[in-house]
Amino acid sequence: MPQSPPSRTASSGRPNDPPILILTSLASGPRHGYALLQDIEAFAGVQLGPGTLYGAIGRLEQRGLIEAVAEHGRTRPYRLTAAGSRVLEAALLEMRTIVDVGTRRLSGSDGTAAAVPA
Repeated sequence: MPQSPPSRTASSGRPNDPPILILTSLASGPRHGYALLQDIEAFAGVQLGPGTLYGAIGRLEQRGLIEAVAEHGRTRPYRLTAAGSRVLEAALLEMRTIVDVGTRRLSGSDGTAAAVPA
C-alpha cells in the first residue's frame, strides 16, 4: 500500500496551488467541501484551511471551471466543467514539462553537469 505524503499546510512555502488541487480532486467526480479537504490531504499531503478552500471554490465557479450540483442535505457538491478539465490538463502538462526538465538537469542527462550542493 503506498504511503501518503507528509502533511503540509498550504502556507508552508511549497508550490501547492489550491485551485489546481481542487480541480485535480474533482477530476474523479463531484465532491463537497469536506470531501475535497480529505481527498486533497490524502493525495497531496496538503491541509487547506476552510477559508482557502472556499475562496478558491468561489473563484473557480466565477471562472466557469467548476459548478455546484444539486445539494445533498446540508452539503453542496461541486463538479468539474469541460473548461475546468481543459485548464487542469494544460496545467498538468506544464508541470510535467517542468518536472521532466528539472529531473534531467539534476541527473546531468541534458548535457549539463549536475550541480553539486555546497
